[in-house]
Amino acid sequence: MKKNIIIICIDGARNDRATKSLIFKNYLPGSVFFSQSITYAPYTNSALFAVFSGTYGNRNGCNSYYASFDFETKKFKTLTEYLLENNYHTYADVNSQIIIPKHGFEEFTVYDESEVDLSERHADLINHVKTRNDQGENFFLYLHYESIHTGVLNSVLKGYTNFSKEYFENRKKNEERYDQLFSESEIYLKKILDKIEESDLTKNTIILILSDHGISVGEKFGERAYGAFCYDYTIKTFATYISPELKNKEIQNQVRHIDFMPTILEHLGLEIDKKFESLDGESLYALTEGKEFDEKLAYTETGNPLEQSRPPKKPNVKSVRMSNWKLIFNQHNNTKELYDLIQDPDEKNNLIGKGFDVEKSLWEKLMLIQNESVDVIGRNIETNLDNLGNKL
Repeated sequence: MKKNIIIICIDGARNDRATKSLIFKNYLPGSVFFSQSITYAPYTNSALFAVFSGTYGNRNGCNSYYASFDFETKKFKTLTEYLLENNYHTYADVNSQIIIPKHGFEEFTVYDESEVDLSERHADLINHVKTRNDQGENFFLYLHYESIHTGVLNSVLKGYTNFSKEYFENRKKNEERYDQLFSESEIYLKKILDKIEESDLTKNTIILILSDHGISVGEKFGERAYGAFCYDYTIKTFATYISPELKNKEIQNQVRHIDFMPTILEHLGLEIDKKFESLDGESLYALTEGKEFDEKLAYTETGNPLEQSRPPKKPNVKSVRMSNWKLIFNQHNNTKELYDLIQDPDEKNNLIGKGFDVEKSLWEKLMLIQNESVDVIGRNIETNLDNLGNKL
């Protein structure tokens, strides 16, 4: 039998909290923690459609809050569809019908968070797939933990606007509110990982723990939660990739969330289906085994609602990122931002127009991506960071 797959998404978990958490980083043996994994979108549906398809939303069709039903099913094959074709029992438990692609799921259930205990519910689902596995059937189980997002929705999104001075002037209160929500997610995650281990599934299961996006605690005026900007507190997330034959380690290389779909396929020995369009992601399996890996450019886009109550139907803020530099294009007002992420990780000193060669290089790549060039956003892009750094 092949390995089973469990993906656990902790909606809204911030990178800076996860990197300090034993539960998130290396609670189980064989945990490879990616401390710099960039999400395609700083909001849920487009971020997760990118994860499941290994492609960016500007190609797969899901590039806004409203675009889940625009996913190009005839052009892009999801991870779930690959697994179903290979006789996996596929099951998802989510809080909404539209946050992930439903294609390929045999069982797709939606919970009402106000009426269930997610720890108990998801433990029961592990029992369910364990029974199928004991009968000789592989499984893919997707679990979505929504409580951080729900807490922010109730206490922040409903109480403040993106321009409420009261929110941005109370950073300590924002931090404390978020930390309580994150601590509750640690309790949930520990219970689920313990349940997986107690069920004797760790020896034959790949577990992927990730966040779809981070959440603001008041870093930048104009974004009280997520989805308005492309700053690192929402787009630089994390992932923990767990498999028993791997060694516990932290990988600080920049990777992309779109890379995990091809990583899982390679790990399982499944070939990419050439009848569909090529992926933007690239397998990280060699990196998990300690081999060298060329860093790839990461692309993110979102729709800043500005003064409106709802986000626009098309992205108007876009960014390209390497581990040391980021370029942001605010399309809505035709402005750019350039940040040296090593010297300025909080992105406070905009270096646009200061004479750095990297500005032109990143801008050209961003323009190519906007024209939907697979060569730029897919596996064919080669960003020589050493040579680029020598020009600065």
